[in-house]
Amino acid sequence: MISWEDAYRTTPPWDIGRPQPAFVGLVQAGELTGNTVLDVGCGTGENALYLAHNGFSVVGVDLSTRAIVAAKAKAEERKSKIDFRLANALSLEFQSGSFDNAIDSGLFHSFTDNDRISFAHEIARVLTRNGGYFMLCFSDKEPTNWGDHGELPRRKSKQHSPHCSISTTSRMHTSPRESTTTVGELI
Repeated sequence: MISWEDAYRTTPPWDIGRPQPAFVGLVQAGELTGNTVLDVGCGTGENALYLAHNGFSVVGVDLSTRAIVAAKAKAEERKSKIDFRLANALSLEFQSGSFDNAIDSGLFHSFTDNDRISFAHEIARVLTRNGGYFMLCFSDKEPTNWGDHGELPRRKSKQHSPHCSISTTSRMHTSPRESTTTVGELI
């Protein structure tokens, strides 16, 4: 298991320096409803910054202090008003029904089966009624040898949650230079 602080000592492979194309597509297709978005596991904030630029009120949370510091610096540099917070996604400090949407770019796969259930409960709790949860996750079909970052956590769950359903699939990009490099499918 990798340490999130260690992962952000350099640029991790999932930080492509721009928003994930799947989230850009969600905005372009009008899939995000309402105004508020929680970016859970926001990393250095590229998805949150994109959403804020497109008129959404965004809160980004991450367990890594380094990631949050970098996200805040990007927001300041781009003069974007985003609330970036250090937080544990398994115990979110928001009132129930606080967000119209939640996005997750590669966080879900890092949890154990039991933590995935807790995570699903937390996301369901902070979403408004009929709120949307949009997740990008790594596929088991892709290699896990990512050099200095070591092997990524197991990606499939043995259990399914009644709190989540899958309505579409997309690809997650991991290379800032090659927009066609894919790492996984939304599961």
